[in-house]
Amino acid sequence: MNFLFDPKAGKKAVNVTVNQDLLRQAREAGLNLSAALEEKLAEEVRAIRKARWQEENKEVIDAYNRSVEKNGLWSDGYRRF
Repeated sequence: MNFLFDPKAGKKAVNVTVNQDLLRQAREAGLNLSAALEEKLAEEVRAIRKARWQEENKEVIDAYNRSVEKNGLWSDGYRRF
């Protein structure tokens, strides 16, 4: 499932500026420009959201890591590896 964006949402025409040589090579390769742009945009948005989430939760993550360093994991006595 893709919760990043609604894949059923309509399409919107946009104008973009692209390096001419790169565009030529992409077309020669038969690349679907719209699909490639959507895929790359999704990757970028995902990375930005991840970084924001990590920053927003930094204090809690750091506190948890300190707790694990100090006390270990609750399952440490049960692990066999």
